[in-house]
Amino acid sequence: MGGQVLRLQDVTVRRDGAALLRDIDWTVHEDERWVVIGPNGAGKTTLLQVVGTMLFPTEGVAEVLGERIGQTDVFDLRPRIGLASAALAERVPPEEKVIDLVLTASYAILGRWTEEYDSHDVTRAVELIDQFGCAHLIRRRFNTLSEGERKRVQIARALMPDPELLLLDEPAAGLDLGGREDLVRRLATFANDPKAPTMVLVTHHVEEVPVGFTHALLLRHGSVVAQGPIEHVMTADNLARTFGIPLTLERSSDGRWYARAHQF
Repeated sequence: MGGQVLRLQDVTVRRDGAALLRDIDWTVHEDERWVVIGPNGAGKTTLLQVVGTMLFPTEGVAEVLGERIGQTDVFDLRPRIGLASAALAERVPPEEKVIDLVLTASYAILGRWTEEYDSHDVTRAVELIDQFGCAHLIRRRFNTLSEGERKRVQIARALMPDPELLLLDEPAAGLDLGGREDLVRRLATFANDPKAPTMVLVTHHVEEVPVGFTHALLLRHGSVVAQGPIEHVMTADNLARTFGIPLTLERSSDGRWYARAHQF
């Protein structure tokens, strides 16, 4: 077990009188790859916002990369955290080229302006773009890419600052079958790289969990249903409690999970 990357203790988040998260206790270590699963409205994105230092807990303690949220400068902490999300994609300038979108992550900005980048930065950006199968898109504008291409470029951008923690908020959302399978395969390869950062992936589909993810946290109505090593947590009973319907769960020989509603 590696060092502690994040620790939440009794974390509650309230907004407009509603509890979005309730009494969350969660610890993640550096050699772990976590998937957070739950239905829409379970609190998954809120949890990721807390971990990404974009939202402070209403109650409880949140420590990320050894720093306590609320007692540290989050602008110093955020470059150590890589984030890929739909909300970030919506803020990308429409004419931004793929290479510039990835490069600007070095400065934690969106939109290439007059800043200068050395050859090391450019080489790293190109290597990351290539790693996620987008080398042929390097001079394309972001707004001309397919949804699958956009997702992969966003992950390359999130990795540009060499983060210690990588957060992926529903990276396969909106993808067709081919795009989803390509992305899940690439994430599985990346998850099995010992040099990869600690990873937290949010989804509401077990089919989107890449092989190589080690732990799972199940959320429902802002509360933890189960958490721990993925083999122990991913059970039909736990998922049925998480989604509120009887489920059948299967795991294929290659390690992928599949769930469907129980047939009466």
